[in-house]
Amino acid sequence: MSGHSKWATTKHKKAGIDAKRGKLFAKLIKNIEVAARTGGGDPAGNPTLFDAIQKAKKSSVPNDNIDRAVKRGAGLEAGGVDYQGITYEGYAAGGVAVLIECLTDNKNRSAMEVRTAMTRNGGSMADPGSVSYLFSRKGVVVVPTADGVDEDSVLMAVLDAGAEEVRDLGDTLEVLCEPGDLIPVRTALQDAGIDYDSAEAGFQPSVQVELDVDGAGKVFRLIDALEDLDDVQNVYANYDVSDEVMEQVAADA
Repeated sequence: MSGHSKWATTKHKKAGIDAKRGKLFAKLIKNIEVAARTGGGDPAGNPTLFDAIQKAKKSSVPNDNIDRAVKRGAGLEAGGVDYQGITYEGYAAGGVAVLIECLTDNKNRSAMEVRTAMTRNGGSMADPGSVSYLFSRKGVVVVPTADGVDEDSVLMAVLDAGAEEVRDLGDTLEVLCEPGDLIPVRTALQDAGIDYDSAEAGFQPSVQVELDVDGAGKVFRLIDALEDLDDVQNVYANYDVSDEVMEQVAADA
């Protein structure tokens, strides 16, 4: 997943402030609504909501929008939607396995949009279970690198909290742990005075497919098309790319 993380960073830098920002805001707001509906509207007693709010604030979502989303989700304000989570599985170019997580109020629409994006960008849908076994659920905390914050300092802060690995992705560090250790790891970073961008459970591949420039370009185009869909919250893929390939793809983008 290091390739995916690096591509997301590169893509966001190139995109700047445009229509994609609006789509990102909408997805972050949807996450907040669902978290508040599931675990209540108090972030202090609902870690999932706390992290959803934290991620939205880091992405500059206005506080008013965040507050209204919490109220809608908690049933304190009209207009909330009952979103359902659904995961689709498929393959990208080069046999790369893809997991697509959606939050939707219309499963038929989501299925059609995901299928269309896959087929138009060299991918194919797969039967449930045929791809997911290649991934495991992990807690992922993203820490921006800054003065005094490096791989060693983060590792020292989170080692006793249940962290399994710290990955250096250049502009950011990824801390991996079991989903149940996400809160202790996040808290350990806060106690150490280390800022973080997001903390959430996600999927990590157990086997990775190495891609060349051509393959990486095809896979990234598919991921971009999927992430551009309103109902898609997260896309995971079991590929890896070298720094050299990443630089070439970014230059061509």
